[in-house]
Amino acid sequence: MKKISLLSLGMLLVLSFGCKQTKKENTEQQQVSKELVADSFTLIKDSTKVGFTAYKTTDKVPVKGSFKNVVISNEHVGSTPLEALNGVEFSIPVNSLFTNDPTGIRDPKLLKFFFAVMTNTELISGVFNAADNKCAIDVTLNGETVNIPLEYTMDTDTKITFKGILNLEDVNALDALASIHEACKELHTGADGISKTWSEVAVEAQAQFQ
Repeated sequence: MKKISLLSLGMLLVLSFGCKQTKKENTEQQQVSKELVADSFTLIKDSTKVGFTAYKTTDKVPVKGSFKNVVISNEHVGSTPLEALNGVEFSIPVNSLFTNDPTGIRDPKLLKFFFAVMTNTELISGVFNAADNKCAIDVTLNGETVNIPLEYTMDTDTKITFKGILNLEDVNALDALASIHEACKELHTGADGISKTWSEVAVEAQAQFQ
């Protein structure tokens, strides 16, 4: 009986130690998994927002707009939000243009007298590039591709705002600029009597990560 009792006690000790060891290993694995998750970021595709600011009159009065539809592809996981964006491709249908004009006149004018004057402008496409805490986008518009350096602000740990400047002459779009200027000549005339439409367009984007 004593031998049987000692044997049973030994088995219980082995089982107990094995359970504790398994629990310890599981805990360590869970901790590693949590650390990996904490250090990984992916873009929330439907959170991406793209806007722009054009300018009119010699006083450089801003005219803001946005695109309601932004198609994201080639997304991947990164150890930082910027790394997760590197190489991400985007495509923007120009017919998703929205300038919040209560008259409903401005958007059709821009589509007809600006975008329709260009080449292959059903879509604005591009790719995001990031390295060494610097970022830029290669944008294709009017059949031309231009690199736009971006400044960025970390709004939160998982949200970034990007800002840059597109010069229309860099994509050979001055004919389109002249077209929209002529169509909006009176509206782009300031108090000084001079009508002006600027070739500089500010671009802005927001991206959210998980």
